Amino acid sequence: MLARLVAFIGWTLALLPIQLVLINLSGTAKRRIPLLYWSGVARILGVKLDVTGTIATDGARPVLFIANHSSWLDIVALGAVLPGCFVAKGEIARWPGINLVAKAGRTIFVSRRHGNTGRERNDMQNRLAAGDSLILFPEGTTSDGARVMKFHATFLALANDPSNPIVQPVTIVYDQMDGLPICRRNRPRIAWYGDMDIASHYAQFGRHNWRARIVLGTPVDANIGRKALAADLESHIATEAARLRQGRSHQAG
Repeated sequence: MLARLVAFIGWTLALLPIQLVLINLSGTAKRRIPLLYWSGVARILGVKLDVTGTIATDGARPVLFIANHSSWLDIVALGAVLPGCFVAKGEIARWPGINLVAKAGRTIFVSRRHGNTGRERNDMQNRLAAGDSLILFPEGTTSDGARVMKFHATFLALANDPSNPIVQPVTIVYDQMDGLPICRRNRPRIAWYGDMDIASHYAQFGRHNWRARIVLGTPVDANIGRKALAADLESHIATEAARLRQGRSHQAG
């Protein structure tokens, strides 16, 4: 566990200075380095990624990746797979160390305070206009990993942005611990929710190896209204997550 922590710090110190330079330059390298970084972190932390499906792209439009959320580890697993910037709650910007990594990954922080919504919306719209894809968690918080919580329609306002983004559902479920199926009793070792602190959670998590199954779904029609879109995405991802928790394979369509 300590060896993993030391390796994580070393890997971060190796790539962080490079990314902090790249984010101020033009070009696509600043979008590729986070994928490399999180892939390395996943290997260091003993997380095997099992990915089904493909990234939605038409070569021109950005993508809104809409995912369920049960753990801080989702950032690692999805960051290694999805070429996009996370949209995260503003308090993360105040976490020592983590905030620097998040900023280097070009994370957009949202406070959800009424006076800041206009500026935060503009930040996200500017990213989409520049061709950046975004990764959203419409639940607004983490779950216990045994269910998908209600998707909030306000998070999906960007689906009708002038950049006309592709909306792609993404389902993530942790289904194995040390090569064995995860049962309800073991989910708190991987899910991070409620008043859990990250240090004690890592103390449990870091002793084991995990498998994260990620399903990149078929893009959905965003022109159905925010509430209908939220309900559609929630139903799709909840169904897919239940299937993965039961150990069943992804079904196309």
